[in-house]
Amino acid sequence: MWGWMTDGRRTARPEPARAPEEMRLYVVGDIHGRADLLEPLQARIEADAARYPDRDRWLIYLGDYVDRGPQSREVLECLSRPPAAALNRCCLMGNHEQAMLGFLADPLAGAHWLEFGGLATLSSYQVAPPTPDADGLLEAAAALRAALPAHHLAFLEQLELSRRFGDYLFVHAGIRPGVPLEAQAPQDLLWIREPFLSARKPHPLMVVHGHHVSVAVDVRANRIGVDTGAYATGRLSCLVLEGTGRWLLDTREGGPRPLPD
Repeated sequence: MWGWMTDGRRTARPEPARAPEEMRLYVVGDIHGRADLLEPLQARIEADAARYPDRDRWLIYLGDYVDRGPQSREVLECLSRPPAAALNRCCLMGNHEQAMLGFLADPLAGAHWLEFGGLATLSSYQVAPPTPDADGLLEAAAALRAALPAHHLAFLEQLELSRRFGDYLFVHAGIRPGVPLEAQAPQDLLWIREPFLSARKPHPLMVVHGHHVSVAVDVRANRIGVDTGAYATGRLSCLVLEGTGRWLLDTREGGPRPLPD
């Protein structure tokens, strides 16, 4: 592909990112305790995937399944079940899952989890809010461990940090610009905002991420953000990728809609 510089000289543009041949990818943004949105969106994804039996179909979740919304328990129950037979599945870790596991491992050091959504997760497991002292935190963590089904904990502990398909890299938060992909720090993959969000130079791969809320799926030259704030907006979004094509499925009616370049 070719473009033009401001002085009239022609310059090469990067080729558009491409998913692997014969593969169709469904990428779901941050769910945050909204099983009431997840389940119907999954049904729409499964119906669309059934139309492409000759494709290798993958469902990719970008993390942040728990906190903020009222149904974290139901979300983990849904995601810890095997996917539909037509779909392969990859579940990534979000910073909220990391914080939840941190609280379970060390309630005193991990108490900050309660300040940005963890109380909603406790409530979904019928665990009372703790008193703000060491005994209260220890008791709340013990109660959550007792209420957490073993398959929910196994799901959380097996989450991946990133996954590559073709020219796309899928992570929860993003990457640190200028750092080789193999040297990225887990903390950045889970938590980074700047300088990732404002970076304009191409990354080694097109980065597809959640973590940063936007009013619609945010398509940039070097990244695509899929977090549309489901817990507050009622809009859970799914990016569909095949070849160089990009479409949108979300909680609104209608089939996949093309996304702008």
